[in-house]
Amino acid sequence: QIFPDLELPAVGGGVLRLPGDLAGSYGVILIYRGHWCPFCNEQMAAFASATEALAQAGIKVVAFSVDDEAATAEFVEKHHIPFKLGHSAKVGAVVAATGAYDMRAPQRGHFLETTGFVLAPDGTIVNAVYSSRAIGRLVPGDVIRLVTFMKSLAK
Repeated sequence: QIFPDLELPAVGGGVLRLPGDLAGSYGVILIYRGHWCPFCNEQMAAFASATEALAQAGIKVVAFSVDDEAATAEFVEKHHIPFKLGHSAKVGAVVAATGAYDMRAPQRGHFLETTGFVLAPDGTIVNAVYSSRAIGRLVPGDVIRLVTFMKSLAK
């Protein structure tokens, strides 16, 4: 199944277009809960730290949440995130398009639960990880191993 078309405003201007921005490469789409989530902070820092290894494996990464642009820009700076981040995601639209779980919490409002997708170069979903709470998410090493394996099958 091809990842559904989504467009979100990108930090610093422009638009995050999915799956188009990942076309031609293996890709990772990370939907994270928000800048306030310690598990999301760890995941995003891990992907930022693995940028070189991911690039060597031919993998592009993008991420987004419901956070506004200011909070997302701070998040990018805090973790030195080199890949494109979207902000201000509309919960209902993302849930309808991807099947991601959503949550309402008095302190945090309405947000998306962690969801991760690995896409083939044509936008086909190779792997999807849905979480109904804070844990259960993609990690860079697993993504690199999966893509390396997928490429070996094509030889």
